[in-house]
Amino acid sequence: MVNVRFYDTADDSRLKFAVILSRCGTQLVFCKHKQRDTWEVPGGHREPGEDIDAAARRELYEETGAVDFSLVPVCVYSVAKENEPETFGMLYYAEIRSFEPELHSEIEKILLTGELPTAWTYPEIQPKLLAEARKRGFPV
Repeated sequence: MVNVRFYDTADDSRLKFAVILSRCGTQLVFCKHKQRDTWEVPGGHREPGEDIDAAARRELYEETGAVDFSLVPVCVYSVAKENEPETFGMLYYAEIRSFEPELHSEIEKILLTGELPTAWTYPEIQPKLLAEARKRGFPV
């Protein structure tokens, strides 16, 4: 079982991940990793010495090819699996205005859709992130 919690703030040193809920116009943006058959929200690990906002911008570009976008923090989230400590991340919202013509990463393709995917990479986490962002007034 996975426990997901939400916080308004956390010490920056605890933030290990950046996850970016994204829209392009009226469509939600999801990506598919080359080695998986599931869909996920763009995001990933923070690099050593990297600011969490910079990590979010880098991950959004790497995983979607987004080159023109606005990015706003939503909240801090944590994930804790049974008998393991919490890991923390920052949840963001992005409005993407344009993409590069092709992807240059481990992501095979992106999906622009008005519907939520049925096959999630992290089904115990990603839907909860979307629900929390909606609760906080973000259009995802």
